Amino acid sequence: MSNTPVIAAVDGSEHSLRALEWARAEALRHGSGLLVAHVLPDHAQLYAGRRASLHDSSQPQEFADPVRDWIHSLFGGGSGLPEGVAYEAVEGSVPEALRVIGAQARMLVMGSRGRGGFASLLLGSSSRAVASTAACPVVVVPHAERSADTDADADAEQSAGRVVLGLHAAETPDDVLTFAFTEAAVRGTTVQVVSAYAIPPSPTLVIDSPFAVIPPEGMADEGDGVPAEREMLRSQTERLAPFRERFPDVPVEQAAVPGDPAGRLVTASRAAALVVVGRHHPRRSTMSMLIGSVAHAVLHHAHGPVAVVPTLKDDA
Repeated sequence: MSNTPVIAAVDGSEHSLRALEWARAEALRHGSGLLVAHVLPDHAQLYAGRRASLHDSSQPQEFADPVRDWIHSLFGGGSGLPEGVAYEAVEGSVPEALRVIGAQARMLVMGSRGRGGFASLLLGSSSRAVASTAACPVVVVPHAERSADTDADADAEQSAGRVVLGLHAAETPDDVLTFAFTEAAVRGTTVQVVSAYAIPPSPTLVIDSPFAVIPPEGMADEGDGVPAEREMLRSQTERLAPFRERFPDVPVEQAAVPGDPAGRLVTASRAAALVVVGRHHPRRSTMSMLIGSVAHAVLHHAHGPVAVVPTLKDDA
């Protein structure tokens, strides 16, 4: 079993239960441990601080933690947890506490909204903050209402069961590609690579052109695509070459779309196993804690799990 755990951030809400279920399956796929982390609410943290400062031995040693009891009941109801599963209650603000505990994690999984979120919000502030700052990949699992809205159209069906990677051929760090190929490998599925190419303004431009994925053998001829599309597919092929060598058993499909790729990634999320995006463009941001526009849009609107992968090293 790997020493690098998958961490599931929970707060007792149904949203976090969905994230926990996803994280448990992910830990099993990777043969790693599962750490269930709960950031204690403010009143519990205040109690702990007050007891410690007053040294009042008449007060209970620990504040009641219903989330801990809930976790134990989910895993069989006994006093302990199954082998490979651990629970930890942590203190601090949610983003900071999860950032610290996730520093050495394989990934951190959380729901798109927490217990205190407004029903109308697509993405809670904690999920957004953690995805923007964590040192490890963060997977955000959407709440039930968004996942239920998955009447997949023909475009979405082309991504069914796949790991869909949003790729900027010149700027996406290698860490993001490695994560996507690894996830596809443990699932025994295909990596579908989506990139966008720039298009000049034209009064005759068809904005919503059909979405087409191309297997490697389809790159042998010029095809019917516009020159910018063909050039993007060539750039993809060059960038993907070393990863095809590292992961020879992972099938690859390529797609180039005009304009912004976020819409295509959101569509793909209706049927994909996982959508993977880089957190930011390293050459465009002055701080590693910024989140790019594509990642931001996909997190807010995706219908399935989205992995936001930070730059772990400088690939420049």
